Amino acid sequence: MLTYTKILMPVLAVSLFSAFVCSDVIQLTSGAEIHGTVIKRTDNKLWIDIGPEVIEIAMSQVSIVEVEDNAKQANHEMNINNLFRTTEQLPELSPREQAKRVGASVIKVSTPGGLGSGVLLNEDGFAVTNAHVIQGETDLRATVWIPQDDGTLKRTTIEDVDIIAVNNHLDLALLQLKHPDGLPFDFSVLENAETIEVGQIVFAIGNPLGLERSMSQGVISTKQRSFDGLTYIQTDAAINPGNSGGPLFNSQGEVVGITNMGITAAESLNFAIPTRYVKDFIRNREAFAYDSKNPNSGHLYHNPPERTTNGSASQLKDGLPDS
Repeated sequence: MLTYTKILMPVLAVSLFSAFVCSDVIQLTSGAEIHGTVIKRTDNKLWIDIGPEVIEIAMSQVSIVEVEDNAKQANHEMNINNLFRTTEQLPELSPREQAKRVGASVIKVSTPGGLGSGVLLNEDGFAVTNAHVIQGETDLRATVWIPQDDGTLKRTTIEDVDIIAVNNHLDLALLQLKHPDGLPFDFSVLENAETIEVGQIVFAIGNPLGLERSMSQGVISTKQRSFDGLTYIQTDAAINPGNSGGPLFNSQGEVVGITNMGITAAESLNFAIPTRYVKDFIRNREAFAYDSKNPNSGHLYHNPPERTTNGSASQLKDGLPDS
């Protein structure tokens, strides 16, 4: 791969031609500009496709990176056949940069009994969270952060929240919010195909213990951890009470899972519901339609009581004398 220092002059020549067809602009500390498409970015390096070449640039040589919102750029390729959205060819960026892009899609879900997190799935305000966040509750409110023209986010509480469907077995719930200004919501896309790998960097955004818009970063510990007949993503990204229902993102800004539990007696053992379950739940939401007159509808199985004494129960001794 060629480096920036070796091909600076050809790059500048290409940038003059491609300035009208490429969306991303890299301003260098030297005052020069490079026009192309950012395909990957970390805290230390940046890779940009200029057409004939893909070049690697050290971030120490970069002054400003102007990247067009790739989700909007790929709207013509976005799959809108379901309530959730998927797309392709999103660039791989650092968690810090991705958090700026996807942060406005994360919401806080509050009930009289507690709070959790959630993520907006489309522009119409459909959002997913955990079933246990809203279990038995009918009075819901959502806190959203709406982007402003000056680049800031406006914290807004939405009282008008509808429960659309609840699946207690998968621990998922589908909500719908109404934008206070009647505008489309910012949302995050679900991963187009399940391609996560052990060791892959992921990050979670949520509201642990009510600390709004907190981000934690880690890796995929395993993508196939079995509990109660379901498989979960295990990660060492910090998950705490209040994160429940929030998104777990990959380095492309796609939602790869919905965080739902952590083991409090251990460190770095946290879990998320894979998006394949989320997609299936949303596609079949009519089967789990919420009944406002029976908010605890559906099957919720509790763990059996623990035994109080050791040894075999008398009913199982089959006439044998007591020992």
